Amino acid sequence: MNLKEKFQEIEKDTSWQFIIVILSFSVVFSACGGNKDKFDASGTFEAVDVIVSSEASGRILAFDIQEGQLLNAGQKAAIIDSLQLHLRKMQLEASIKALESRRLDVSKQLAATRQQITTAQNELQRFQNLLQANAATQKQVDDIKSQISLLEKQLAAQQATMEQTNQSISLEAASLKIQVAQLQDQLEKCVIRSPIGGSVLVKYAHAGELAIPGKPLFKIADTKNMIFRAYISSSQLTQLQIGQQVSVFADYGEDETRQYAGTVSWISEKSEFTPKTIQARDERDNLVYAIKVALENDGYLKIGMYGKLSLQP
Repeated sequence: MNLKEKFQEIEKDTSWQFIIVILSFSVVFSACGGNKDKFDASGTFEAVDVIVSSEASGRILAFDIQEGQLLNAGQKAAIIDSLQLHLRKMQLEASIKALESRRLDVSKQLAATRQQITTAQNELQRFQNLLQANAATQKQVDDIKSQISLLEKQLAAQQATMEQTNQSISLEAASLKIQVAQLQDQLEKCVIRSPIGGSVLVKYAHAGELAIPGKPLFKIADTKNMIFRAYISSSQLTQLQIGQQVSVFADYGEDETRQYAGTVSWISEKSEFTPKTIQARDERDNLVYAIKVALENDGYLKIGMYGKLSLQP
C-alpha cells in the first residue's frame, strides 16, 4: 500500500469517529429535550377535614373508633354518660302528667248550673201562663227572670274562671314540654356522630375520660373527594376558569405517576409569593395564584402527597 492510500484510510476512520460523536451528542440533546417538564404547575393533595368536639359534659362511656377507620356520615362514634339528663327528663314528664290531671272538665263542671237555668226557664214559662190566667202575679214572674239572669251570670263567671285555669295549666305544661325538648336535645348530643363520611385522622380522647363542651374528640377528613392545591403564574390565568377540566398527576416515586381527571373548583382572587415547597413553571414568577382542583380518590391518594397539574384534560 502506498502512502496516498494510507492517508485515505486514516481519513475514512476519522470521518466515522466524527459521525459517532455527532450522533452521541444528538442522543444526549434529544434526551434532554424529552425531559422537558410537560406539566404546568405543581402542588399537594388536601382534603376537607372536620374536628369533632363534644357538646355535652360527662364521662366518655364508649369510644371505639380507631385512627384510619372509615366512617359514614351520621355513624355513631362515641357515647357520653347521660344518666342525669334521663332522670331530669323523667321528672319533668311526671310533672307534666300531674299538671294535666288538674285540668278541669268545663262541660261537666257547668252542667249543674246549666240544669238550674233550664229548670228556671221552664218555671218562668209556667208562671207566664198562670199570669195570663190571672193565677199568678207579675212579681213572681219578675223574680224568676231575676233568678235566671243571676244563674246565667254565674255560669259565665264559672266558665271564664275554668277556662282561665285550664289555659294557665296549658301554659305551664308547655313550658315543661320545652324543657323536656331541651333535655332531649342534650341527650342526642351525648351520642357523638360523624358529621361527614371519611377517614379518622386523629383521635384526641379515649373511653373513660371526661368530656366537656368544646373538647376535641377526633378529626375526620373526606378522603374520597380530594382537593389538589396548585399555584399558577399570572400568564396562566387566561387559560383557566372555574369548572374547567384538567389532569392531575400524583407522584408515587421517581418514575411512577398516576393520572386523575379533575375540575377547577376555585381560583384565588389575589396573588401570593411562591411557597418554598412548590415549583412554578416559570421560576422567574415570584407571585403566583393558588387554585383548587376537585377530584375523586381511588384509594391511592394521601393527604400531603406531591403532584403536578396539566391544563390539558
